[in-house]
Amino acid sequence: MTAEGGTAAGDEALAGGMANAGSVFRRGALVDRPAPRNARALHAYLLALREHGFDGAPAPVGLTGDGREQLSFVPGDVPLPPFARWAMTGGALASVGSLLRRLHEAGAGVEVDTRAEWPGDLADPEGGTTLCHNDVCPENVVFRDGRAAALIDFDLAAPGRPLWDVAMAARYWVPLVDPSSAAALYPSGLEVPARLRILADGYGLSPQDRAELPGVVEQATEVCRSFVARRVADGDPLYLRALAERGGWERWDRMRTWLAERREMFTDALLD
Repeated sequence: MTAEGGTAAGDEALAGGMANAGSVFRRGALVDRPAPRNARALHAYLLALREHGFDGAPAPVGLTGDGREQLSFVPGDVPLPPFARWAMTGGALASVGSLLRRLHEAGAGVEVDTRAEWPGDLADPEGGTTLCHNDVCPENVVFRDGRAAALIDFDLAAPGRPLWDVAMAARYWVPLVDPSSAAALYPSGLEVPARLRILADGYGLSPQDRAELPGVVEQATEVCRSFVARRVADGDPLYLRALAERGGWERWDRMRTWLAERREMFTDALLD
């Protein structure tokens, strides 16, 4: 290991995600990565989660003098696109819901630091008292023996409703995107309404939350679109390329229409 987060021979670059692409390294039992601006508050939260019985997240180890953080490495398998069929089984999906429920139950006992500068990029616009992960995509879930065991990359965590986290997870894991968009990353033959029900059952959503979930997914999709728009307006090359390769804004318009037209069908699947 080199001092102050510099790279060294034997460092293993970790793939996945766009925000910190090429700058996350494994060094034995540690992960060295850029620290978010609210790292101290986030580290305190992660430590408090462990005190409340949740071991499905990295343990913070410390901060370096050059703006990087060190976390415990979480062993297991992380799905990367295009996603393999093993990561999209019904059992894997149910386990994502269960893991997210355990995160929220443990987090309910942790007081959120309201003085911290939590990022608003993908945050619930309605706010809340639970610190949501906000980016429960396959690349941020670690599996062991075919079941979701841990969440990584809490950089976008912010206060919100637990249902917001479920909606974000549904976008990525069901997936709640139109078939043309899904075909680029997901195995064929995924039955969307049934998978939405599996995720809700795995989490243990209440009837009221089930009724609200399709609308919250649409709300989350709009927040994600605005997130991409800001990155594109800032000239971020990764987001510019991804937008061009994935169908441009027409894809986002298509997703919006597809979700709105199927709201009743999704509600029926969740409540029947």
